[in-house]
Amino acid sequence: MATIRSGNRPVLIVVDVQVGVVADAWQADRIVANVARCVERARAQRVPVLWVQHGDDELVVGSPAWQWVSALVPAEGEPRLQKQHNSSFEQTGLEQALAGLGATHIVLAGAATNWCIRATAYAALERGYDLTLVADAHTTATREADDGLRLEAPVLIRDLNIAMTWLSYPGRVNGTAMAEAVDFFQPGGTRG
Repeated sequence: MATIRSGNRPVLIVVDVQVGVVADAWQADRIVANVARCVERARAQRVPVLWVQHGDDELVVGSPAWQWVSALVPAEGEPRLQKQHNSSFEQTGLEQALAGLGATHIVLAGAATNWCIRATAYAALERGYDLTLVADAHTTATREADDGLRLEAPVLIRDLNIAMTWLSYPGRVNGTAMAEAVDFFQPGGTRG
């Protein structure tokens, strides 16, 4: 059973909006602009922004592909966490950072939808956090399965957006919101 976090302390978590991750991603420029809009809005509302950056054998730490896209620059003092697994919670200091902030509500944006965003969203809910997935601020690339089936990026994105509105976890609120309408202080939804 997850520990349900009481209160309403929001944070924005930006996951893997790195050069090599979004290079072939669907509508990357638009999505990056929406992530940047969320970051600006969070900072203006004094909502903490946490940055999670992936590194592995294919996305080598320190390489040009590993860097944040130029439109996104972590500010001084904003936590930066490194990860090697899909979930931003696995073998990182994310839980400690969230505890230090008293976070109860995660607003999530980034890439790649079908890997790290999905894994992080489920992990957040399983750990008792309320969750808002920014519906137009996450992306991925179209994938081809071994049998030749094409998994189109817009379908993968829509699938996760639908899942985040239909999932039900006891004592938690989850949903989606568009970047322009996300309410950091209203878990799972948008401002009225």
